[in-house]
Formats: sequence, C-alpha cells, structure tokens
Amino acid sequence: MSTEIKAPVFPESVAEGTVATWHKKPGEACSRDDLIVDIETDKVVLEVVAPADGVIEEVVKGEGDTVESGEVIGKFKEGAVGDSESADSKGSKDSKADAGAGGDADKEEAKADQSQTSGDAILSPAARKLADENNVDPGSIKGTGKDGRVTKEDVQNHVDNAKSSGESSKSEAAMPEVNVGSGERPEKRVPMTRLRSSIAKRLVNAQQTAAMLTTFNEVDMGPIMELRKQYQDSFVKRHDIKLGFMSFFAKAATEALKRFPAVNASIDGNDMVYHGYQDIGVAVSTERGLVVPVLRDVDALGLADIEKKIVEYGTKAKGGKLGIDDMTGGTFTITNGGIFGSLLSTPILNPPQTAILGMHKIQERPMAVNGKVEIRPMMYLALSYDHRMVDGKEAVQFLVAIKEMLEDPARILLDV
Repeated sequence: MSTEIKAPVFPESVAEGTVATWHKKPGEACSRDDLIVDIETDKVVLEVVAPADGVIEEVVKGEGDTVESGEVIGKFKEGAVGDSESADSKGSKDSKADAGAGGDADKEEAKADQSQTSGDAILSPAARKLADENNVDPGSIKGTGKDGRVTKEDVQNHVDNAKSSGESSKSEAAMPEVNVGSGERPEKRVPMTRLRSSIAKRLVNAQQTAAMLTTFNEVDMGPIMELRKQYQDSFVKRHDIKLGFMSFFAKAATEALKRFPAVNASIDGNDMVYHGYQDIGVAVSTERGLVVPVLRDVDALGLADIEKKIVEYGTKAKGGKLGIDDMTGGTFTITNGGIFGSLLSTPILNPPQTAILGMHKIQERPMAVNGKVEIRPMMYLALSYDHRMVDGKEAVQFLVAIKEMLEDPARILLDV
C-alpha cells in the first residue's frame, strides 16, 4: 500500500521549511520509526520518520527544496522489500520467525546481556543510558564499581573531562568542515542554511532597530571556584551531576533582574512589557548555528535543577532535537564565549529582549587586594542593553549586583 510522506505541521510562527537531508533513498528499505528526512525551519530541524516497515517509493521534494506545512514531499510503500534486501535475507528472516518461542527467549536473553556489557566493559543500566545519550564508548571508560563495573558517575566524569579538555577542538567543530578543493586560490560557494539565514536576519535587525550599548565589569571567580572545589563531591553524590559556573550566573542574574525590572523587560511596538518572572535563555553553539533554549522560572530552580536542564538542552542541541517550545520566549539571555577562549566581547541583543549578559574566559591576572598584589582568577563581564528601555545607570548597577553576588555567593541566598 502506497502512502504520502508529508512535511510536519509547522507552528504558526513558521511559514515554510527546507528539505535538509534525505536519510533514505528511493528503493531503500526502512523500518517503522526510522528517520527518513530532516526538514529545516527558521528555528529548528524537524524530523520525519517512516510510518511503517517498507521502502521509499519516490522523492517528490529534493534536498534544498522549499516546503510548506503538511506538503507532500515523497511517497512510501508499506510492506515492500528494498533493493538492498535479497531473497536470501528474506528467507533468513522467515527461518528466524519459525524458530518459535525458544528463539524469542534467546533473543531476550541476548538483549539483556547486551544491556549490561559493551566489549570488555560491564555497565549498570543507568550508565549505559547516559553513555548512549552522549555517544560515549563504554570500553574507553575505566570502571570504579564492583568487579570493574562502569557506574553512571564514571560515565558522567568521562563526559565532563572530555568537555573540559576538548574546548579548543569544540570551537573548531562548531562550524562544519568545508572542503574548498585544491589548486590556486580555490573557492566554494555554499548556500546559507535556513536556520543560519534566520539568525543573520535577527542579528542585523537587532543592531538596526535597537539603541544598543555595552557596559563592562570584571569579577573575581575565586570564591565560586573555592565553593565548587569544597562541595563538588557532595553535590555530585547528592544530585548526580557536576556543579558548573552557569548555574551561579543564572541565579545571580535572576536576583539582579528582580531588582532592575527594566533589564528583564521587552519592547512590543510602542509598549514596554515588564515580566514578573525570569525565563533565562542560554546561548548554545551547534553545527547548524546558534540556538537559545530557555530555562523557565529560574527563580524556582535550584542549582542542580539548572545544571541538569543545561545538560539536557546541550544534548538535545547536539542531536538536533530542540523543539520550538524549548526556544520560545525568554526574558533575558546569557552567552558564554569563554568556553571558546574569548577574553572580551560585545554580545548582540536577542530581540525582543532588552539585555544580554556575556561571560568570558577565566584568566589569572595580578590584582590589588587590600593594598597588596595578588594573582586572582578574573573574568570580564559584558552587558549589552537597549538604551530605549534601560538607562546607563540601571545597566551599570545591574552588572555590579551580579559581580557582588558572584564574589560573595552568600548574597544570593540572603538576597542582599
């Protein structure tokens, strides 16, 4: 039976999309729920999966073609056998089916064994799930559990260490590799993706329509680093996740946003909209471009909740799984160029928000402390803001409030 393959129904804010990648070709067999095609919109990449076992019968819309919501992009033949599947393999399947309940039991037993081992590594179910989510080879992890078992904490530590040691390689991998060929003065013209084109338009629009200014300050990260060092093991044991820097910045920003409502506001035409909640966007760099998933109601979240949500968003962004709802809204944004080595920058506003906070690289510098020169781990902070909504005095005081809370974390708890 032949059925139509249709583009997903787009949200109201998305007018059309582009066929990004056909993962299955005409005549190629696929199983139910296999990914067959990606549709890229201005905001996210939507996946279309196979409705049943069968083959791709025809591709109506090729890669790069523009499609509308619900438009037919191909045809699918249910129950058909693909070109790559020979009669011998089909016969093999039939013989397996005739094996009966005993064969099924063997499969279940093998599946159970597989869920616990990978090569020479023995994993707990939670560790295997975390390893699969982060595309980690369990065989490369040294287990600290009983009989050398790889625990969830072992996998998490491996992932965190890979992140910290591979920051420079990540910055290079943030942009897809482009082979421009060889020869004298080679060039290659590549069409801009729909997502990157949308990002470009928003950034240019932000600079053209907002009275954007940036104010700077610096923060001594020593107290936060000492706090993390003192409580990291207990935090991991209690919450099963590492304590990072972003959660402190999110909480400090939340408290500062309460004190300076204009920084947490947005502009809608001639109206100024003040928000009584703090939904903070966290800029994430992906191969497809910059995306900003939103942490909702940060005031009600603990540090562990924030860290878990950031890890979840990072994993989803890496796999192209972020949805429209994940990135809709937001009253304030934080971006961290420091993970790529940036020492100082002027972040661009994320419209219609009126401010964005830029974090940067932590670098040891000689500082005057109580009349003496000390080497301290310092970070430059940058706050870009829309001068139509936020006065210079408010912007400076907002940034000073964040600085003071980070240099004395007890202020976050005491609200002073």
